[in-house]
Amino acid sequence: MLALTRKKGEALVINNNIEITVLEIRGDQVKIGISAPKDVPVYRKEVFLQIQKENQEAISADGLDALKDIIG
Repeated sequence: MLALTRKKGEALVINNNIEITVLEIRGDQVKIGISAPKDVPVYRKEVFLQIQKENQEAISADGLDALKDIIG
C-alpha cells in the first residue's frame, strides 16, 4: 500500500485518467472527489465487497444448479 499525505485541495492521479482530490477535512473524516472516465466503476469498498459476495453466491448456488439442469 502506498501512503500519501495530501492537504485540502491537493490531488493525486492514478493511471493518467483518474484524479482523487481532497475536498474537505473535518475531524477524523476526509471528503474526497473522484474524477474518472465513465467506463471506470467507482465503489465504496463495503459496497464492492457486497457485490462480490452476491455474485459469488449466485454463481455457486443458482447458477450451478441451473447449469446442471440444462446439461442434464
